[in-house]
Amino acid sequence: MKVMISMEEETPYRALIQAAAEAALRYEQFLQDAEIEVLLAAPEEIRAVNAEQRGIDRVTDVLSFPMEEEPFSAEADPDTGAVFLGSMMLCPERALEQAAQYGHSPEREIAFLTVHSVLHLLGYDHELGEREEQEMFCKQEEVLKEMGLTR
Repeated sequence: MKVMISMEEETPYRALIQAAAEAALRYEQFLQDAEIEVLLAAPEEIRAVNAEQRGIDRVTDVLSFPMEEEPFSAEADPDTGAVFLGSMMLCPERALEQAAQYGHSPEREIAFLTVHSVLHLLGYDHELGEREEQEMFCKQEEVLKEMGLTR
């Protein structure tokens, strides 16, 4: 499995985002090559998209936009051989604030948000109920533990 991250903006966290996405897909046994678009956003940008897409007018840390409802059966791009899973919009400024607030490293927070987003791209949704939220939380923690990024 190979994961292609398309990202216009440069960030010192690019390799970490790549590693976290790969770890989440490996954990979920998504064995196909995959492509994920990563957009880095300033707080005002992600707030506007959050308000437009979700009706929540506040800054958030990450937004996910899945391409397919059933990504495990999606068709691969004939040119790349990869399945386009969708896009994630990450607000690095908010992530750094949260890392300080929660008392852990910026790397752990960026990896957490990436894993969280990838799980959304694979069809998980913690907003459906307590059981779904717990399932997603457990998976996120397991992936981060495998990456050596514990609290």
